[in-house]
Amino acid sequence: MGSLGKDAAAAAAERVVLAVNGARHEAAGVDPSTTLLEFLRTRTPVRGPKLGCGEGGCGACVVLISKYNPATDEVTEHSASSCLTLVGSLNHCSVTTSEGIGNTRHGYHPVQQRLAGFHASQCGFCTPGMCMSIFSALVKADKPDGPAPPTGFSKLTCSEAEHAVSGNLCRCTGYRPILDTCKSFAADVDLEDLGLNSFWKKGTDRADVGKLPEYSSGAVCTFPEFLKSEIKGQMNDVPAAIAGQDGRYHPKSIEELHSLFDSNWFDENSVKIVASNTGAGVYKDQDLYDKYIDIQGIPELSVIDRSSKGVEIGAAVSISKAIEVFSDGTPVFTKIAGHLSKVASPFVRNTATVGGNVIMAQRLQFPSDIATILLAAGSTVTVQTASKMLRLTLDEFLEQPPCDAKTILLSIFVPDWGSDNVIFETSRASPRPFGNAVSFVNSAFLARTSGQLVIEDICLAFGAYGVDHTTRARKVEEFLKGKSVSAAVILEAVQLLKDVISPSEGTTHPEYRVSLAVSFLFSFLSSLGNNLNEPANAIAPNGSSANGSEKHGTLGSDDLPVRSRQELVFSDEYKPVGKPITKAGAELQASGEAVYVDDIPAPKDCLYGAFIYSTHPHAHVKSVNFRSSLASEKVITVISAKDIPVGGKNVGSGYRMLGEEVLFGDPVSEFAGQNIGIVIAETQKYAYMAAKQAVIEYSTENLEPPILTIEDAIQHNSYFQTPPFLAPRPVGDIDQGMSQADHKILSGEVKLESQYYFYMETQTALAIPDEDNCVTVYSSTQRPEIIQNLVADCLGIPYHNVRVITRRVGGGFGGKGLKGAHVACACAVSAFKLQRPVRMYLDRKTDKSMAGGRHPMKAKYSVGFKSDGTLTALHVDLGINAGISPDFSPLIPGHTISSLKKYNWGALAFDIKLCKTNVSSKSAVRAPGDVQGSFIAEAIIEHVASALGADTNAVRRKNLHSVESLRKFYGDSAGDAPTYSLVDIFDKLASSPEYGSMAEAVERFNGGSRWKKRGISCVPITYEVTLRPTPGKVSILNDGSIAVEVGGVELGQGLYTKVKQMTAFGLRELCPDADRLLDKVRVIQADTLSMIQGGFTGGSTTSENSCEAVRQACTVLVKRLKPIKEVLEPKSGAPVPWSTLIAQANMASVNLSAHAFWTPDPAFVKYINYGAAVSEVEIDVLTGGTTILRSDLVYDCGQNLNPAVDLGQVEGAFVQGVGFFTNEDYARNADGLVVNDGTWTYKIPTVDTIPKQFNVELINSARDQKRVLSSKASGEPPLLLAASVHCAMREAIRAARKELKANSPLTFQMDVPATMADVKELCGLDVVERHLQSLTSAAASAALKA
Repeated sequence: MGSLGKDAAAAAAERVVLAVNGARHEAAGVDPSTTLLEFLRTRTPVRGPKLGCGEGGCGACVVLISKYNPATDEVTEHSASSCLTLVGSLNHCSVTTSEGIGNTRHGYHPVQQRLAGFHASQCGFCTPGMCMSIFSALVKADKPDGPAPPTGFSKLTCSEAEHAVSGNLCRCTGYRPILDTCKSFAADVDLEDLGLNSFWKKGTDRADVGKLPEYSSGAVCTFPEFLKSEIKGQMNDVPAAIAGQDGRYHPKSIEELHSLFDSNWFDENSVKIVASNTGAGVYKDQDLYDKYIDIQGIPELSVIDRSSKGVEIGAAVSISKAIEVFSDGTPVFTKIAGHLSKVASPFVRNTATVGGNVIMAQRLQFPSDIATILLAAGSTVTVQTASKMLRLTLDEFLEQPPCDAKTILLSIFVPDWGSDNVIFETSRASPRPFGNAVSFVNSAFLARTSGQLVIEDICLAFGAYGVDHTTRARKVEEFLKGKSVSAAVILEAVQLLKDVISPSEGTTHPEYRVSLAVSFLFSFLSSLGNNLNEPANAIAPNGSSANGSEKHGTLGSDDLPVRSRQELVFSDEYKPVGKPITKAGAELQASGEAVYVDDIPAPKDCLYGAFIYSTHPHAHVKSVNFRSSLASEKVITVISAKDIPVGGKNVGSGYRMLGEEVLFGDPVSEFAGQNIGIVIAETQKYAYMAAKQAVIEYSTENLEPPILTIEDAIQHNSYFQTPPFLAPRPVGDIDQGMSQADHKILSGEVKLESQYYFYMETQTALAIPDEDNCVTVYSSTQRPEIIQNLVADCLGIPYHNVRVITRRVGGGFGGKGLKGAHVACACAVSAFKLQRPVRMYLDRKTDKSMAGGRHPMKAKYSVGFKSDGTLTALHVDLGINAGISPDFSPLIPGHTISSLKKYNWGALAFDIKLCKTNVSSKSAVRAPGDVQGSFIAEAIIEHVASALGADTNAVRRKNLHSVESLRKFYGDSAGDAPTYSLVDIFDKLASSPEYGSMAEAVERFNGGSRWKKRGISCVPITYEVTLRPTPGKVSILNDGSIAVEVGGVELGQGLYTKVKQMTAFGLRELCPDADRLLDKVRVIQADTLSMIQGGFTGGSTTSENSCEAVRQACTVLVKRLKPIKEVLEPKSGAPVPWSTLIAQANMASVNLSAHAFWTPDPAFVKYINYGAAVSEVEIDVLTGGTTILRSDLVYDCGQNLNPAVDLGQVEGAFVQGVGFFTNEDYARNADGLVVNDGTWTYKIPTVDTIPKQFNVELINSARDQKRVLSSKASGEPPLLLAASVHCAMREAIRAARKELKANSPLTFQMDVPATMADVKELCGLDVVERHLQSLTSAAASAALKA
């Protein structure tokens, strides 16, 4: 080829050509750091993939990537996190997004249709990612090889289907309907087991695959022909130069790589070496890189070589490929594969490399599972340094000083150990059984034994416990060699191990981690102890008696499939209200076409902002400067308090009547996480990166030390006042009640930590300046009207100059209320100053650092009670950490006490301190205050029952309200006697024969199991809600279509769906075919200049308030149109067609738009919701892990406006509550700054942590026409039911303490959340040692007697 040909080939190499949903795109001239997600969202029409975390930890950005091999004419596909994948690595690849498999124009894919039909999409922000994870699993399963599945199904199994979305997060649904969607494709599914759906009516219609949207594999082309032709056309071209104008380098050999290293421009501070870039999800880039070297194309790094000696895999082989390789092998290899499948998530494993993981462990102290298991398996590594090639054991490699950027890991060799007398086990303890969570401790043990089970050789590897890298417990290994296992040997080995496992200073839960290491070693050595004189199961980790219910090799509780049952009542009385219709826009959400704020196309000259926030809790901000870096060069300007217009206020959120919070911490920063300034840049990524370069100079001169805790605030008398009209009132005479008590508990205590919202869409806004000092703000908010007011106050302009528009919100849970105002005000100030549109979309860390969250509480109580368990009096001293500003906090005492009053305490008194502290303001989080109050009540009830030695449920039942006491405690909210359903609900669960059988089974299990314990509990709830004045507007257009506006915002709670149903119901006098009318209704976005007095969306009653306002508007329209209908019908002798009626009304100049402002009856502003839940859990005494085996929820939903929507709200709220009570650890540093600030450290529930049997019954209580069509709220109250899980965990821990923790009290304080570390500590960190000591003593005594 001539020079011209070479130049052409080189030029072609400069362009990254890829297909996106079948269309050709070139990534020319893009920054080399550009991710696929950024490219898709800024350079193509695609909006389906979302930025949820930027860490590969949520699945919102999942896409399918396809590659073509022209030599074999084969296409391979895999799912991937587009937020981590660099677009520069995708030359000649095809990318398929949710829009690409189905959309509005070309029809929806069966995955999208089934997600909608199984009611598996609420806010919808996560749904495109869910859709692509399911689709990718189908593509992977339905390869041409093997027998064809039954018609309509795929080759997926139910187990594989459940794992398909194991890495995807959803905060709304509770996952159960998503799993049903997945399993509907599985060949081995029993369709009757699937939950409520729109394809057949449960209980009456037969479930049939023919009723589902038809699925056939291969219907979507994942790799277009034009790209195949382009690739084939370049097969014979000379390999192009390795360098590119855009800063991307693709060496094709080790030699080429070293030539790059030797270049005079190579600088490891500005050059990044990548294979898949997934490491960026763990170790965030702190600056921009101007050059990237992609080593994926080096053949030596992708080798897979199997021989009789073992397996060698190249360092660039993906974890998923390694799983395939090791799955087909000896027991050691299959164990490795099994453990690898719990590393990260499917879409990360598909691209993340084995070598990259090991390099992070060696260089960056990454807590790697892979390094641990490969080390124990005797692996060796081949390493290329600048001067030579080295072959080292993995142990030696990890021990070396961190290698430099020019040291390349080439391959890893894992020897074949065969299967004779070799035992290999791996373990990990993490909050999620399926993976996608870093281990607290991981371990891998390999032992070779003789025929007499004498340990000939052994390797014990431990990692992730707070040490630089995986280590071997060599002292323990040396001790065990040549020994046969006995209790005494294990005990000594354990004691030696405790000297070896030493977490470094600053490691969280150090004692817990040591205890885990001991448990893992104990479990492994116990399995080798079959030659013991005592029964093997006496020291084996599973089973404490010969007929114990736990056995090795059986299906573990974590691996049980998820099953469910739903019992709902349907009514046609108010048709179509009451029908379980599919959520409006669900398919649009699944396809990724639903538009959220960040999906709005960027206006011309749009700029982007990112917050610079304080890391000090109380300090003068003296200056803000920027490090010299590539990222800081991208700063256009910094907006601060001085840029607030004259006449404007430094206000970022708050209620005028309660108190406001500043937008900028100026001149003093009052909490860590407070906004100091806003970096403005040309792109959102540049803004993110530039904000990281900020260096803030602080001074604490003449400032008081920060107040960070409830205790600090009480000591310094730092409080907010609760206005008298919001303050709860005591009930009865506390002194008299205490005097009537037979028994008293004078000092009990319980603490509850905070909880982060974890909406999938972080805070976001877009502000566009307009003429005449006006501004339009697109905000993801629950309170458009308050955003309007705050923006106007901040800018110093009239309210009518500010227009706030909100179409939908990607999850709110209270966090898109006042907390969303900071971002909206920041964008507005910036846009006003620069006279250019400004957009902000907070990264997850910033969002979590600033968001606040649920109110931490500390309750001290004294309670009096009779010998039969009857309560006589309760006094509570309650401290509430409100943070730096009032926000929603003055309402929290009333909410907390309201739910606490669910029991008849006899008399109730309290002293509540609303603490002002130097931490981010706490705000409303789903069921604010109520969930804490309800749990505090349960903690007290359990304390009373324990003190009496009584059954807890009997004490609960005895103290449930009578109608009379309910009125005494709740006043008018109690309602009419027939509406009080709590006693019946509680009895339906706790007094049922099924509950009795479950409780007996728990007792039997605990009697036969030492290291697993179960608990069961039944918890009742009351939840008081408030009806609010709400506007509604219904407009009928010329073609008969109907546009509806309401004050509420669609957050995923089904508001718009219920409003559509109510509109059709309200107009059905004019059109008998209400279902047909339903299709004509569209609920349009909230607009503060179109719908005033919109109020806010929250408190669980927005749907019914809005529905009633719409019904009143419809009544007006019916009154106007009915005379025309009555004139037309006699003439035609048939029902008047809707289109004819509207046409005639237009001709008659009838006003076809009606506005209503509904206000509730002053005598009926509040009512109470009731429910109860039974949960059964299993705890692992050795690790602290908890599996929810079963939860049965019964909830009084009144006459459902939409049973499908309400069911989703109940399940979603319950699972969010499970997170609060178990694994959502809201940890902060000494300055009050959140440290668990992303998906790596903050663990919300996933598909593997929901109940294995998840049953929900919605009952329709007595009618009450004072409520909207007798309906009741469903959004928040069910969250309180999750306390049943916590209470069941307490029962399981009590069973463990009774058997294993000698002399430990069975009454103990168990705070919220009860994490794995907490459960283990309450069971006893030293239970293994205690157990071994007792066995050793028993053996010694037996020997003496002999």
